[in-house]
Amino acid sequence: MKEFAAADLTGKTGDLLEAASVSPVAITKHRKPRYVIMSMERYENLTHDDDTRRAFQVDDLSNDEADSLISGLNTASTMTE
Repeated sequence: MKEFAAADLTGKTGDLLEAASVSPVAITKHRKPRYVIMSMERYENLTHDDDTRRAFQVDDLSNDEADSLISGLNTASTMTE
């Protein structure tokens, strides 16, 4: 994910919008990601009521969630064989 510093928003708006049209862009403040800018199409896909997908960063998962994810992936893998 591309990152732009909050201080660069004024001078690099065009670059930021161009990057956000391709994939989400993180806006950092004090070198930490604080906000995300993305296309409206991507946002609507994420917030659509029928869409049950959720986005996570692997580092944010608890051990139980990570174990559940791995178990589900293993189950899905054996079902396709």
